[in-house]
Amino acid sequence: MTSGEVPGERFLLLVYRVPSTTSRARVAVWRELKRMGALYVQQAVCVLPDRPGVRERLDKIRARIGELEGESMRFVLDDIDEHERRTLVGSFKENSAKEYAEIVEECDTRFFKEIEFERFRGNYTFEEAEEIRQDLEKLKRWLLKVEERDWMAAPGRDEATAKVAECEQLLEAFEADVYERVGGSGRG
Repeated sequence: MTSGEVPGERFLLLVYRVPSTTSRARVAVWRELKRMGALYVQQAVCVLPDRPGVRERLDKIRARIGELEGESMRFVLDDIDEHERRTLVGSFKENSAKEYAEIVEECDTRFFKEIEFERFRGNYTFEEAEEIRQDLEKLKRWLLKVEERDWMAAPGRDEATAKVAECEQLLEAFEADVYERVGGSGRG
């Protein structure tokens, strides 16, 4: 994890083209770059901070673009006007902050409501607890991915982490109630 922008940090600019014979290939490249945390400045042109591991991942994507009979060029940006630098950093922060907010919303609107609904229904079964546990694991993986691509220490990380921890506590309490009601027999 990073603690934010590194003074004088360099950025990587990727310009690419994937043949338009199928949108599937273009979408696959776009999805992988977004998964990395790339910031698109226009179609098929994106920026990433030049951080450890990023070049290697970007090289793999460039190889994939080549396999798809496309082309790509990578440039190192190390002399960026301060205004553009602030714009890039602000955009990276904004993207990560939105993702943290989505995680908080997912906890508030789905996860908490799911446990509340199952309690209301009296659905204290091992199967239900396991299904909710899988949802929690998805939330944890999502949070980890957002943290990994939070290049500039965006706001919202602490709140998202706290909400996911609260989800875990609610689930543990629900699981304890399931255990009490089914007597550890696994039947619900």
